[in-house]
Amino acid sequence: MEAIIRPDEDSAAFLVARLVARELRANPSLVLGLATGRTMEAVYRILVRLHRQEHLDFSLCRTFNLDEYVGLAPEDERSYRYYMNRRFFSQVNLDQRNTHLPNGMASDLEAECREYEQKIQRCGGIDLQLLGLGHAGHIGFNEPLSALRSRTRVKALSPVTIEQNAAFFGGAQNVPRRAVTMGVGTILECRRCLLLATGQNKAEVIAKAVEGPITSMISATALQLHARCTVVVDEAAAGKLAAADYYRWIFANEPEWEEFR
Repeated sequence: MEAIIRPDEDSAAFLVARLVARELRANPSLVLGLATGRTMEAVYRILVRLHRQEHLDFSLCRTFNLDEYVGLAPEDERSYRYYMNRRFFSQVNLDQRNTHLPNGMASDLEAECREYEQKIQRCGGIDLQLLGLGHAGHIGFNEPLSALRSRTRVKALSPVTIEQNAAFFGGAQNVPRRAVTMGVGTILECRRCLLLATGQNKAEVIAKAVEGPITSMISATALQLHARCTVVVDEAAAGKLAAADYYRWIFANEPEWEEFR
C-alpha cells in the first residue's frame, strides 16, 4: 500500500481520475471496478470532461460496481444503477451492455451473487478497482466483521452506514437494511486498487485503514495486503496519519508520480 496526500479535495479527485485515464489509455479493454457515493461524484465529473475534451475512450471498457441495495429497482432514483447511469454511464461512450451492477431485486439473491462473481471471472478479473471509504471503515458494503476472504454476498448494513446514507432516503427509517456487495476477497483479487477519501471526518478511519492493524472490524485494513494499492487523500483526511511527511515525500520524489506533479 502507498498513501498519496494532495492539498485539497479537488486535486485528490483529479489525481484519481488521471490515474484511471492513464490505465484506460494503456489498456482500452480495461475491466474497471466502480464505486458510488459523494466522494466519487467529482471523479466521474472529471472523467466525463476528459472524455469530451481529450477523447478518453470508454467504448471497449467493461465495468463492475461494488454494490447495490437489496429491494431497489434500477430505475429507483436512490439505487446505485440510477446513480451510475446519471453521473457516468450516460455521459461517456460506454456500451451499456458492458456495465454491471448486482441486481438487488433478484428473486434468488444467493444465485445472483454467484453469477456476479462468475461474470467478473469471465471478463478475466478486475484490472483497476475504485474504492471509497465508509465511516465504519468499510469498502463496498463490507461492514464490521466481514471476512477478509469473503465473496459477493448479501450483507446487513450497520447502524453507522444506515445513518451515513439517511439523507439520500429522507431519513434513516427509509434506508434499506441489506445490500449485495463484492466481498473483501473479491476486491483483493483486482490487479490494482485505488481508494479515494477526503475531508476531516475521514481522518480517523483513514489512519486506522492505512496504519492500523488488519482487522475484520475495519474491512479497508485488508487493503494493506494488496500488492498494488494506492490510497489518495486530501490534507484534511490525512490529519491523523502518523507518517504523513513520508507520504508527501513519496509524491514529491518518486518517479511514478512525476507526470502528476
